[in-house]
Amino acid sequence: MPDTLLQPETDLRTEHFDVLIVGAGISGIGGAYHLTTQRPGTSFVVLESQHSFGGTWLTHKYPGIRSDSDLYTFGYRFKPWVGPPIAAASEILRYMGEVIEENGLSPHIRYNHLIHSAAWDSAAKLWTLLATDTATGERRRFTTNFLWMCQGYYRHAEGYTPEWPGMQDYKGRILHPQTWPEDLDYTGQRVLVIGSGATAATVVPAMAGKAAHVTMLQRSPTWFRIGRNGIDIADQLRELKVDESWVHEIVRRKILFEQAKFTARSFSEPDKVAAELLHEVKRIVGPDYDVGTHFTPRYRPWHQRLAYVPDGDLFQAVADGKASVVTDEVERFTEKGVLTKSGQELEADIIVTATGFHLNVLGDIAFTIDGKPLDFHETVTYRGMMFTGMPNLVWVFGYFRASWTLRADLVADFVCRLLAEMKERGARQVEVALRPEDHNMPLLPWIDPQNFNPGYLMRGMHLLPRRGDKPEWQHNQDYWSEKDQFPGIDLKDSAFVYSR
Repeated sequence: MPDTLLQPETDLRTEHFDVLIVGAGISGIGGAYHLTTQRPGTSFVVLESQHSFGGTWLTHKYPGIRSDSDLYTFGYRFKPWVGPPIAAASEILRYMGEVIEENGLSPHIRYNHLIHSAAWDSAAKLWTLLATDTATGERRRFTTNFLWMCQGYYRHAEGYTPEWPGMQDYKGRILHPQTWPEDLDYTGQRVLVIGSGATAATVVPAMAGKAAHVTMLQRSPTWFRIGRNGIDIADQLRELKVDESWVHEIVRRKILFEQAKFTARSFSEPDKVAAELLHEVKRIVGPDYDVGTHFTPRYRPWHQRLAYVPDGDLFQAVADGKASVVTDEVERFTEKGVLTKSGQELEADIIVTATGFHLNVLGDIAFTIDGKPLDFHETVTYRGMMFTGMPNLVWVFGYFRASWTLRADLVADFVCRLLAEMKERGARQVEVALRPEDHNMPLLPWIDPQNFNPGYLMRGMHLLPRRGDKPEWQHNQDYWSEKDQFPGIDLKDSAFVYSR
């Protein structure tokens, strides 16, 4: 344990803020912007554990890292996106940096601040957070009236890699995309990528140009949507010299409408949607390729996240012979690579385990409520952002089937409204509680696995809060309805309990 963690708490200087935001990723920077514009005069600080802003886009260094949803909707509603819809991490970081600079947010952000604990005191009506400045080793204490959790939903320090037999026998290098070494030279190397999700679909074509060959080993295929990395109407509007703010809003609305329509079709006519997606794959890989085995998932489209493959680059790498796909399971690792359950040995110099991540619940911070450790799973969620028994706290958890930032913006509007309501009432505390009419309501897992069931959620469902069977007591994953519902949330409803 570092010496700083042994420093007596009585020696710590305390800084107080009206609002404390955890995380300087896409949600935290957006939250900071909305506070400055909607609640001017509010004192706030953003605590970020990394050395800079960006979250995912800062910590992930693997080849080709890019968004898997369009930047017109992943970008903020208040700042036009002017590049291609699918963008590299560097472009997203530049965009976020402009938001920080243009709105004077830098003075509010503290980097290298790793939060260890968060304690709510009902008598003082305050959260107290203990953190370490990892750049100096100093211990810091902060108090705040309101805690805004924007830390994301997975652990950045390490990804999820299954423990396969024989991994210690392998003589090559095993990498997880989350901890990619920046100096890795894979020129002329044989690369095996285990996994078939959005990360694998990015890594494979990005490495295929330099590597001797890239093989994607998947237990089962994933659905992908193929399209040009450009939007016709955006190009046309720019040719007409339309203001970028108009272009952004028009294209944003068009994309949202089409996404909602496509998602609805994936439920109402999944076979037609599947046929359309596979048609695009066949168009690139050719009629003789075994699309049935390698690119036809066992589940309907959108049962798991459906990533966008710009210009079909993954499938083009396969068609060009630079990459190949093996659909099988890992039996064990060998000295030279991986032996599959069908008996095939896949030799590789580098093995990339694009096998997912660990769910991070509330930033891996030790929470206590009046001295009692928090059991997050025992709480019930209010619209996926507030939780019973957790006063003065809102958590940003975005959408699975749409861009994360869409919900981050909606939640930010809600937080600003809630802060205004508290001020008007003279209330120092607000929490959500089940109403009398809710007490016989069935309590269910955070999300229905028949609706959406990626591995990281299934592995971590026991850590997440429960939901009810009423709209207000669940995270419904539908931006098209929530964009109208959120502004209409009645802050005087008895589900909100205020106290002075």
